[in-house]
Amino acid sequence: MKSILIIGGGIVGASCALRLQAAGVQSTLIDPGDPKRGASYGNAGHLGPEQVSPWSAWGNVLRAPRSSFGAGGPLDFRWTDVALWTPWSMRFLAACDPARFARGREALSALLEQSMPAWQRIADLVGKPEMVLPHGHFTAWMTPEGAERGLKAFAKANWGTSSYREASADELARYGGVLSRLPHAAVRFTGGGQVSDPQGAREAILASCAERGGEIVKDSATNVSAGPPARVTLASGAAREADAVLVSAGAWSGRVMAMLGVHAPVIGERGYHIQSPETNWPRDLPTTVFDEHFVVLSRFTSSLRATSFVEFGSPDAPGDERKWRRLQSRVAGLGVQFSPAPQRWVGSRPSLPDFVPAIGRLERAPNVLYAFGHAHLGLTEAPITSEVICALATGRAPAFDLAPFRVERFG
Repeated sequence: MKSILIIGGGIVGASCALRLQAAGVQSTLIDPGDPKRGASYGNAGHLGPEQVSPWSAWGNVLRAPRSSFGAGGPLDFRWTDVALWTPWSMRFLAACDPARFARGREALSALLEQSMPAWQRIADLVGKPEMVLPHGHFTAWMTPEGAERGLKAFAKANWGTSSYREASADELARYGGVLSRLPHAAVRFTGGGQVSDPQGAREAILASCAERGGEIVKDSATNVSAGPPARVTLASGAAREADAVLVSAGAWSGRVMAMLGVHAPVIGERGYHIQSPETNWPRDLPTTVFDEHFVVLSRFTSSLRATSFVEFGSPDAPGDERKWRRLQSRVAGLGVQFSPAPQRWVGSRPSLPDFVPAIGRLERAPNVLYAFGHAHLGLTEAPITSEVICALATGRAPAFDLAPFRVERFG
């Protein structure tokens, strides 16, 4: 194919646009232009190749009551959106079947195996290798009971190509100038890392695409037809045509796929963050997950960000004030230096019921490609996904079997 329309400009869509343009496929990226609407803007910046196990597991179902927001945990369902998450939840429960879980873990393992090298490759393509920090991350426990439970669970888990070890006394001591007290225990993962500035990385990728001749259109798709040629009608009334179309609209991808007559049960799995330019968190202290507090802290170029919560509902719903207040309380309880009036954000991760993304070519319309549903791993998986999409668009074989990622698996 010589040209493609890309619907959605989050980190996945942006990475695909750059890879395609660099490969000689004229790319037009269509995105509303509000960078804060999706997970690409507000995530923890963590690159997590260790997360090979899908969330669709019976263990997570059994833990759900004590993980609920009402019990102090991160999990919540917007009751006003019950019509959205009820059918999604039924599919989620079906995906917890042990055989389906095993297939999902195998698929994620194949995708994540090359995720860090793919990030280095796209950073080099952009000319900013420093935007990837391959320093792993810590998971910390503040109490003996939490450490005992956590370490037992970690020992039983599958971590893919990543590995971990218990933190040394010197590593724990680094938190002495950051927290009100030292963690009781922590582990340090190797093999992953973080992006120095997630939004800055996305902007650099888009800028590199534009420098190579790619086009970025600030508009929304109101209708999509496969053609050929593929045609996208925009909210402005204009229309664009190309040889192919790529659907990478994050939590809104289900709506776009419906325009093509395809059911894709993607839901908005919303996360929250607060961010402070005032912090004493060292720049070289890696992302840290405070397991008992359900909080992730990441230091970026100019600020410290705290992220939390797993809230299922509409990606367009307003934020829940209670969650920002609780997040501030948790950060204050850790003793972290933070602004009393931090920046606040809520945005949606695009999650499919089996927590395996949809990546591939539509069987009944081969000029329709898709890449969405990456859930918590959109940032991690964006560059490797872009390489897969580029291979499909240019007639090359992908690096691994795409059968588990077919959108048709949902019927």
